[in-house]
Amino acid sequence: MAHPGAPLGRKATYADIEALPENVVGEILDGELIVMPRPASRHALASSSLGGRLVPPFQDGGGGPGGWWILDEPELHVADDILVPDLAGWRRERMPTFPDVKFFTLAPDWICEVVSPSTERHDRSRKLRIYAREGVSHAWLVNPELRTLEVLRREGDFWLIVAVHENDAIARAEPFEAIELDLLPLWGEKRE
Repeated sequence: MAHPGAPLGRKATYADIEALPENVVGEILDGELIVMPRPASRHALASSSLGGRLVPPFQDGGGGPGGWWILDEPELHVADDILVPDLAGWRRERMPTFPDVKFFTLAPDWICEVVSPSTERHDRSRKLRIYAREGVSHAWLVNPELRTLEVLRREGDFWLIVAVHENDAIARAEPFEAIELDLLPLWGEKRE
């Protein structure tokens, strides 16, 4: 199995990802196969908690405006890159019906990467650059170790940090500012 960033001696292909064992996640960034272990427990908790808070008001329309499709770990095929964000959302005006596909070729409107020491460099550099190139409007970077939520908005080819929320904040974070988002559950805690 290739290690993160280990060169194959050629441009990686989807066949390289399909050949990986099921206990890892493979991505192709700039032609390079990147292989990561499945997310650790704190990473998985933050991602699952966040998705669980966004789906009811934004996908289902319960207590919020609706109008989105929000998915855990969708596989994105954009240009020659294959990415797997922790969470991604498409506005229904751009994707009116949910497709029955193995992977998505339409870039999402929002992505969330839950960063860890093994993924942060790729998440912040290569992946954000690719997301900007593909027109993703918003990106969130969640760091369970630092207990932070960084909210970024794409401005042309660059990302603008709109806000950084931390610890026990109750945030309104674009593009989902229609609801208050309690960060404590992302870290496995409850508000007293």
